[in-house]
Amino acid sequence: MSELQLIALLGDGKFHSGAELGRSLGISRAAIWKQINKLTEMGVDVEAGKGRGYRIPGGICLLDRSEILQQLSPESSGLLSTLSIEQSVSSTNVLLRQCAEKQNASGNVIIAEQQTAGRGRRGRKWVSPYGRNIYLSLCWGFEGGVAVIDGLSLAGGVAVRRALRRCGVRKVRLKWPNDVLWQDKKLAGILLEIVGDPAGYCQVIIGIGINVDMREQEATEVDQAWASINRIVEEPVARSALAGCVLDELLQVVSEFEREGFSAYRREWMKYDAYADKEVTLKTVTQETRGVARGISKTGAIRLEVDGAINTFSGGEISMREASQGQSHDS
Repeated sequence: MSELQLIALLGDGKFHSGAELGRSLGISRAAIWKQINKLTEMGVDVEAGKGRGYRIPGGICLLDRSEILQQLSPESSGLLSTLSIEQSVSSTNVLLRQCAEKQNASGNVIIAEQQTAGRGRRGRKWVSPYGRNIYLSLCWGFEGGVAVIDGLSLAGGVAVRRALRRCGVRKVRLKWPNDVLWQDKKLAGILLEIVGDPAGYCQVIIGIGINVDMREQEATEVDQAWASINRIVEEPVARSALAGCVLDELLQVVSEFEREGFSAYRREWMKYDAYADKEVTLKTVTQETRGVARGISKTGAIRLEVDGAINTFSGGEISMREASQGQSHDS
């Protein structure tokens, strides 16, 4: 694909003249101009400098399959069925769910350079610029239906935090039920979707989005405080290495979760609970409840102390925010 070849040439962040690019690709300068327009349509930020040529500001490095697989332990490699790296998809979750609806897709993974219709919880848009972040989905099959996957999104958060730490990202906290935070700003999110029998064998699509190299101009539609890895670390993190670490940790987590359930991860999740012992507000479709967050139950439900009594809350359409904050920023 000539667009990918062009991205590879511009990936160093330096200016390259149209003539130079044309010679490298064996096409005319006019054809280069057309390819540049295609990159812009794909959402790639290409800068044109008069008399200097073209560049991708800050450079860009596309996902590399071999680098991703290098991060996997022998155990994780044995758990992986297929790994597909896509350029642009509506959503990695949507693509993998469609596969799971046709066949058993347990162990299948899709990672994309870009999502055109990425979504977070409660239908919120997940901003997904080309070649900047990680958009990854894993399918895993479970016997016993939805009853056996309580707490799975929290276990996914544990896997993401472990992977981030491996790549040098510190001070990462977890927010119930599906967020990964850095200094109270959203760094990553997890979204689960279920295919199959709610009471029997079902396949769970675990979607993970991580902000790696998000730019201010790309985040104008983000409606909450956000963080991006390469803005908070001293040395930039390679997306392929991070994607491989996430996949390695996630495969091991879902495999153990299948055997042990959430109990294997509850203590670790609570150690990094961003809202532990803080006053928070839980909001459902019909009501708001204010209290003090007291960790999570054995099944991953949030425990809220209200007027001296502990209440537990679980389910899909619940958002949580610190009581001192304004509008809810859950997604």
